[in-house]
Amino acid sequence: MNSKVRAGVFGASGYAGLDLVEILWRHPQIDLAFATSNSYAGDPVPGTNLQYVPPDSAALDKVDVIFLALPHKTSAMVAKRGVDAGVKVVDLSADLRIDSPEAYERSYHSPHPHPELLPTPYGLPEINREKVIGADIVATPGCYPTTALLGIYPLLVAEALCQESPIIVDAKSGVTGAGRKPSLTTHFAEVYSNLIPYKTGRSHRHLGEMEQEAHKISQRMGPIIFCPHLLPVDRGLMTSIYVTLNESLDSDEAQDLYAEMYDGEALVDVLPLGEQATLRHAVKTNKCVISITPVLPRHAHITSVTDNLRKGAASQAVQNMNLMFGLDETLGLI
Repeated sequence: MNSKVRAGVFGASGYAGLDLVEILWRHPQIDLAFATSNSYAGDPVPGTNLQYVPPDSAALDKVDVIFLALPHKTSAMVAKRGVDAGVKVVDLSADLRIDSPEAYERSYHSPHPHPELLPTPYGLPEINREKVIGADIVATPGCYPTTALLGIYPLLVAEALCQESPIIVDAKSGVTGAGRKPSLTTHFAEVYSNLIPYKTGRSHRHLGEMEQEAHKISQRMGPIIFCPHLLPVDRGLMTSIYVTLNESLDSDEAQDLYAEMYDGEALVDVLPLGEQATLRHAVKTNKCVISITPVLPRHAHITSVTDNLRKGAASQAVQNMNLMFGLDETLGLI
């Protein structure tokens, strides 16, 4: 591609938006045209020569693609504007991740703002690469589903999971996963020296997204029990996944399965057997890092780690954009 892609970022002053701007500003094939913010309009955009502009002032006729790092429900409105303006759309919210308006309403307890946009390609490239290439609009997965789905993907493809046993996804996220707007639960005094579970079991809104995408790969799986926690660190997401295998695969064969499945994936690292994935493996990188521990012949423990603002949000959005425009998938990311 000879000319640069002209891009704009909506919601550029949030945590994911700030990381997105940082990546795009250094991207060799991107010309960042604008970055929007209601709260900081007129202020400098950190690390750039731009100033934040109000969302209504963003000129869609001056860009080829828009990134939406916006709150749920707001994002779909801007996505519709982008589609009507003929620009490509990369959404980082949950508004376009669920395939049907009915399923969206079950997860988010309100009607979808623009149901005509559904279904949208689910932008987890390691799983859905062919659907993202050349697409005009893509839904970038959230940090929890990204980390969990990459953690179980090889087992789903191999149909190695026991249907009678649940998949336990025990996840812990840094505080930035809750967004930049302060609240009592994310206040320093509440988070420091504490570990807080929330919306455990099967009540978190991202559960529908996880099971929707997992079931597209394999119906031979039990339900997901999802237990998210707020970790007293600024960024990083660790998912401990506990699975029961069927008789087609012993747990000591899982390491080779993962190594083969992710061979050639530049943004997923499978650690050697016996080495455990930690937050430090992934924080401030654009990768998912995975380790596998055989426990018993039919039971395995998978640790899947990402930076919640990078592979869990901003860098995955850029990975999707690269595919949408026919660029090298990892351009600007490694």
